[in-house]
Amino acid sequence: MSFSDRRTFLRQSFASAGLLAFGTSLMRCNDDDTAASSATSGGGGAGGAPPANLVSNIANLGPLGEADANGVRLPPGFTSRILAQTGMPVAPSAYVWHGAPDGGAVFTTPDGWIYVSNSEMGIMAGGAGALRFSMDGEIVDAYRVLEGTTRNCAGGPTPWGTWLSCEEADGGQVWECDPTGAMPAVARPAMGQFHHEACAIDPNAKQAYLTEDESDGRLYRFTPTSYPDLGSGTLEVLHVMAGEEGATEWLPLPDPSGSTTATRLQVPESTAFDGGEGIWFHEGIIYFSTKGDNRIWAYDTADGMLSILYDVITSPMPILSGVDNVTVSPGGDVLVAEDGGDLQIVAITPDGKVVPLMQLVGHDMSEITGPAFDPTLGRLYFSSQRGTAGTSGSGVTFEISGPFFVEE
Repeated sequence: MSFSDRRTFLRQSFASAGLLAFGTSLMRCNDDDTAASSATSGGGGAGGAPPANLVSNIANLGPLGEADANGVRLPPGFTSRILAQTGMPVAPSAYVWHGAPDGGAVFTTPDGWIYVSNSEMGIMAGGAGALRFSMDGEIVDAYRVLEGTTRNCAGGPTPWGTWLSCEEADGGQVWECDPTGAMPAVARPAMGQFHHEACAIDPNAKQAYLTEDESDGRLYRFTPTSYPDLGSGTLEVLHVMAGEEGATEWLPLPDPSGSTTATRLQVPESTAFDGGEGIWFHEGIIYFSTKGDNRIWAYDTADGMLSILYDVITSPMPILSGVDNVTVSPGGDVLVAEDGGDLQIVAITPDGKVVPLMQLVGHDMSEITGPAFDPTLGRLYFSSQRGTAGTSGSGVTFEISGPFFVEE
């Protein structure tokens, strides 16, 4: 598929996309949070309802300026601040921010929102923590939502308000977490035991898609027996029927536990992907990245067609490399965080434009992780996993603010 054809495909896929409510309702919470609802705010304001005519401004952002005091290069009109640093308490809480912050997502609450961040620490030292914000965007609490797990890399939010934290380890599992920390996390072994990277839920078909961080990893699909309960279901693996793009089929996986044969090797005709990383669902499309070949893929869940959205080798704007975590804005901009490359977050707009949103300076031995918008769409959270020192004990979690979205 040519670049122009891919752009046409994207335009068609987003043709009916308006600016939808962003964020996830908390539905498995303590009594104080049972009234939580999806975020409906946008722009750069401090909470509340968004203007009805808010549109993405990402394609129009200017070039990045010089690094600010936090070592962040930003477009004109943007600012940055440091929210948390590994090994230091997050005021006003006593929670010491975790090491190697990785994948993340934002969840709305009646009085603000929560940013959940994984910890990609080693054996039994991983897990996930959370920052809780008031409606004016200030931190009011920080705490653990998962502990005692291994190399929690990325994951994904669910439409019912939980965080799926994925272990990138032999026999790694998906853990379903309560972002408020009120309820204990639950392992979901039926979703497979392998080197998990990330997970995305298709609420229309009531299915989950999962990436695998191996050089010959697979793309998996999980269909719960009784959605949204992820305790049991059917796990399948993708087979691209001819070439790298085009028609696909899903093949049953004999043993999701991988107890005798690794899951990626159980169905020989299934398609290998070179280092599956971030994944996100938006408007009927599953977007995911593969780091080994620096590609962003788009899978149409309705017709089962797979296409390459971005390839660093063939792109006329090959500024994105080291592709990793992925999120998608309500306007259809695919945001990709770099592990390596220029240490940027880069947006691929619906018309195919490639736009850098920020760049870290002095973090050469790190990677950018966990990009997620707040409910106002005026703030973007992310982390430098290993900071300027290049160690898991030097992670830094940032916020950048500015006109990602504007009134039409």
